[in-house]
Amino acid sequence: MRSKKRILFVMNTMGRAGAERALVELMRLLDPARYSLYLYVLLPRGEMFGEVPDYVKLLNRKYDERSVLSPGGKLFIARRLAAAALRGGSARETLGRIVRAVRSGGKKKGRDSQTAEKLLRRMLADGTPALPGKFHLAAAYLEGPATWYVAEKVQANRKAAFLHVDYGRAGYTRELDRGCYGSFDRIFAVSEDVRKGFLSVYPEYAAKTGIFLNIINRAHIRRRAKEPGGFTDGYQGIRLLSVGRLYWQKGYDIAARTAQVLKKRGFSFRWYVLGEGEERKNLRKLIRELGLEDTFVLLGASSNPYPYFRQADICVCTSRFEGKSIVIEEAQALGRPVVAAACTGITEQIVSGQDGQITELDPEKLADEIGRLIRDPKLRAAYGQAAYEKEPAYEAGLADFLSLLGEQGA
Repeated sequence: MRSKKRILFVMNTMGRAGAERALVELMRLLDPARYSLYLYVLLPRGEMFGEVPDYVKLLNRKYDERSVLSPGGKLFIARRLAAAALRGGSARETLGRIVRAVRSGGKKKGRDSQTAEKLLRRMLADGTPALPGKFHLAAAYLEGPATWYVAEKVQANRKAAFLHVDYGRAGYTRELDRGCYGSFDRIFAVSEDVRKGFLSVYPEYAAKTGIFLNIINRAHIRRRAKEPGGFTDGYQGIRLLSVGRLYWQKGYDIAARTAQVLKKRGFSFRWYVLGEGEERKNLRKLIRELGLEDTFVLLGASSNPYPYFRQADICVCTSRFEGKSIVIEEAQALGRPVVAAACTGITEQIVSGQDGQITELDPEKLADEIGRLIRDPKLRAAYGQAAYEKEPAYEAGLADFLSLLGEQGA
């Protein structure tokens, strides 16, 4: 009997976010009769641990299934970073760079916080001990710590890296990477835009950079959407829904200003945001300033967001940048029309004017398209039906990934 190939996946956290959900679906596709699957998480906390298939061996001795975004989660991460800094011996240098980065950018607070975060994550990768043993294939499933760690501290016959975000806009640099991508046999981007963005920084890796679309289990999403849950406020009007962590990247400040424009134009609606994160305090202040307390609602996170998708009339994405939004594909799986701001990967997900609408990241422009859909239920239904019938294909990317083992199928 042929021995099973050992595949390791390395992740930054297992919080309830798009890349983590896509990783779980990928692991579910891999036959445990053919592969021995392993997972190692550098910051071992997050709700998605509970959804990892039972045949995947977790290499973390301890992990926590609670949220990384809660106060306890933030303390957990701070302690891990401090321990990694002490082990890695780079704390003083890295913290000095963080202070300089935050001071240097003036009013660009969002970008400054990204730079500081990336420097802290570099410290995490440097200070995390190497894994023992050797694997046939090691996959860094996210940029940053997971990628640096696999490149520098994992022994494997072949290595693959995954890109889920607009590389440059997310704050990654060649300086932070320290040549890590030279260690990988294959680099997979979740969209063509992500691939192009990465190659604008690393043109020398064009030959080994390909596409691996996120794996979306539409049948699973549709089943879970029928479970109990969803809105409980009894509102009977038009519901707008945005889903994702409360981060600067997601542009919820722009969403709130778009809601203000719609309200001034006389539209009746309620806009809900499903997610949690560091921007909650700032958003609550902005909501009060704009007089949107009864219009723009922060719901917090949910273990099952899909009933909310099913019950919403329009889904809205106001991200400043993405890689390829899993939220959009989840909304499409449930037949929801989407209005999205133009950013990385969006044109590969929405055919504007056919199954949704893409516009500028501007409150007036977003309000134009949302208002058009509010006024036209037939157009909403047409967009939703076209979205429901889409069938994203991931087979080519999976075959490319498995070819690193000399195989062609799952």
